[in-house]
Amino acid sequence: MATLEDKLLGEKLEYYCSSSEGEDNDDGGDDEKGSGSKGAAGGLTINTDPNAAPAGGFRQQESTNTGPKGVVKDWQRFKQLEAERRDETERQRLALAKKLSMTTTTTAEDEERKRQEELDDELSELMSEDFLQQYQKQRMAEMLRQTGHNQQFGTVHQLSSHGEFLACVEQESKHTTIIIHIYEKSLSACSTLNKCLETLASDYPSIKFAKICSSVAGMSRDFRTKGLPALLVYKAQAVVGNFVRLTDDLSDDFFASDVESFLIEHGILVDRALYT
Repeated sequence: MATLEDKLLGEKLEYYCSSSEGEDNDDGGDDEKGSGSKGAAGGLTINTDPNAAPAGGFRQQESTNTGPKGVVKDWQRFKQLEAERRDETERQRLALAKKLSMTTTTTAEDEERKRQEELDDELSELMSEDFLQQYQKQRMAEMLRQTGHNQQFGTVHQLSSHGEFLACVEQESKHTTIIIHIYEKSLSACSTLNKCLETLASDYPSIKFAKICSSVAGMSRDFRTKGLPALLVYKAQAVVGNFVRLTDDLSDDFFASDVESFLIEHGILVDRALYT
């Protein structure tokens, strides 16, 4: 068992100096061992063998970690390892939480993307040309029904007096469009326009077409010479179109389709392809 003196001396026991057991013996014994066996300091000998027990019963003590410093180092190492384990556990927990969060977000994004794709497909179908045309036809037919355009005419009415002219305009529904041709029998362009209006009256039965001779309508000679053929357009007893000398726009040789395009372009007719 280590003594207090052993603990105090520590590693220095290797070079501990002790009294020689043969210090009081005669010189003869010393000569046999050699003159170099005596120490230079008053007959003391130095034990240089690390395995030999020193004189006086002391034993060499090896350095260990069982002292206070060793215990502190072991405790510090234990706490360091424990902290590293906590950090690793926390990193694993955060990685798992991140993975679960990313998985959840990805699933939500996938669902949102699928919904958006379905909406895009439906929108593409709705925006197709065929669908739009069908929708326009249905909407136009509905508007015509609501505004009283279901009234059918189908022919060009001949107006024989100024009173009939006024009645044609004033006694008609405010939703009905009235197109009146002022013509002169001697003008070929007027005859051609009358034939075109007969065709349009059949194609647009909800439009009221009529014609009146310029002399019956009370037009001047100058107007009959320079302004015919002419079209007057009424709606709700108001003039919404006044087209004179149509040959300037249609030329001398024109057809019903040319007159139709002209009236559609000026907003008088609605393209029948939209509701037929």
